[in-house]
Amino acid sequence: MVLGPPVPTIKGLRVRLSRLRFVSVAVVPLVFLAACSSAKTEVKANPLDVVTVGGNAKAPSLALKTKPLSVKATTTKVVTAGTGAKLARTNAITFNYVLVNGKDGKQIESSFGKQAAGMDLSSASLLPGLSKGLTGQKLGSRLLVAIPPADAFGAQGNAQAGFGPKDTVLFLIDLVSASTPLTSAKGAAVPPKAGLPTATVVGGKPAVILVPKTAAPTKLVVQPLIKGAGPVVKAGQNIKVAYTGVLWKDGKKFDASADHGSAFDTQIGAGKVITGWDKGLVGQTVGSRILLVVPPAEGYGVKGSPPLIGAKGTLVFAVDILAII
Repeated sequence: MVLGPPVPTIKGLRVRLSRLRFVSVAVVPLVFLAACSSAKTEVKANPLDVVTVGGNAKAPSLALKTKPLSVKATTTKVVTAGTGAKLARTNAITFNYVLVNGKDGKQIESSFGKQAAGMDLSSASLLPGLSKGLTGQKLGSRLLVAIPPADAFGAQGNAQAGFGPKDTVLFLIDLVSASTPLTSAKGAAVPPKAGLPTATVVGGKPAVILVPKTAAPTKLVVQPLIKGAGPVVKAGQNIKVAYTGVLWKDGKKFDASADHGSAFDTQIGAGKVITGWDKGLVGQTVGSRILLVVPPAEGYGVKGSPPLIGAKGTLVFAVDILAII
């Protein structure tokens, strides 16, 4: 992705309940009672039973009765069961969380008291354990999710986030809301101004963008091609988009989300992507398709972004806003 660094993403439920049936000694041979007794000893405790949730509603905290906490497979424990709909992998969700290193119980980060976080459960950039651990859970639930390295940061760990190659990632998660992102722009067509590039999107393929053989604009152009009826995008929110980018000088494609197999998630209006995106997408609505013509000053400047984007390169994007997450 050449737009700039994506928003750091938090890259996570299975509770097994065993019901034992008690029977009368007077009518059941002792051999069956022995079998029942044996079965009782085989019931395995959830490894998350060693985790205690403390603090308060605004600032919950986690404590480990034994350290380190280590799991071989993504494991979930329902702390408080919600009554909302079950999450599907196609959902984009908002949630609050506490992130802890299972090695020593150290709290790494918390969203409580801040803006709720957002993520797309189908995103290729998401920690596999989060998708595994949250799919099928009910909105309104409070969950503990423990993720082994294989479903988290892999054998290399994530030193920047404070996780070594063998550390289990532990989350406390409150599920707040869920939506199903669009697969493409949906809304009312908007006639573009004359002289601008045109964009055609078919299915999940990159947009076909045709650039006129004229001088490139020197200022940012923001032209809605489809006006969506969804909520307005605000600065600081995380959004899910499908995009195609080409060069004004020759119309050559340099990037497209479809080429990566999934839509792109980013925080908008916060300096995480090029300025042209921050200015052009904030204030638009979900469901919209936006044509952006981005001059160097709002893109990659006089140096460009070699080797794909040359010096003083003007960029043209077709961006479908699929969801706020």
